Amino acid sequence: MRPLYKTAITLSLAVTASAAFALSLSDLSNQDASSGLKAALQKGADVAVSKLGVENGFLNNDKVKIGLPSVLDKAMPLLRMTGQGQKLDDLVVSMNHAAEQAVPLAKPLLLNAVKSMSVTDAKNILTGGDTSVTDFFKQKTSTQLGEKFLPIVKGVTDRNGLSAQYNSVMGQVGKTGMVPAQQSTVEGYVTQRALDGLYTIIGDEEKAIRQDPVGAGSAIIGKVFGALK
Repeated sequence: MRPLYKTAITLSLAVTASAAFALSLSDLSNQDASSGLKAALQKGADVAVSKLGVENGFLNNDKVKIGLPSVLDKAMPLLRMTGQGQKLDDLVVSMNHAAEQAVPLAKPLLLNAVKSMSVTDAKNILTGGDTSVTDFFKQKTSTQLGEKFLPIVKGVTDRNGLSAQYNSVMGQVGKTGMVPAQQSTVEGYVTQRALDGLYTIIGDEEKAIRQDPVGAGSAIIGKVFGALK
């Protein structure tokens, strides 16, 4: 009978632990949930901007490094044969520097999004998937950030002579629909890639927080995201 008794105890403990897990999220107060989410959102924004908005923040990060638009990339061998190789290399460098200069503009908008988080936003993030924090930022900031990034990016990329040539040619080719709209200008392409890179790094930070809430270094983040595990 003793083995059966032990089995019963084990099952009882498992059921109790399961119930505790299921209730852990509902046990959080609205204040705790809101505070924890805002702390996580702010941490994600801070980390992304600090990593990308510095010299070579994009260029030295293979995950977000901005390469040539596909049209130029496909023509690379021919362009190098005609002596355009160095200009293309310089264009890549200038595109990545343009992105790193634009990214710091994101921080105020990202933090404003955090401050404006509604109860519905909080619920969607808590019950959403592994990218719900990143999705929240995209929804709340992508349009405004694109508008802020574009002139900064253009100011940098315009200094590269090949950029003007590209825009002139793509302006004509773009009318045929043969290239994606975002690649019709260098500045439009870089702006979109800068945004993609920003959200990618925010997403990496979100995954890190979800996998190890305690390791985030914040008691409230650990409490809230620990309840989701």
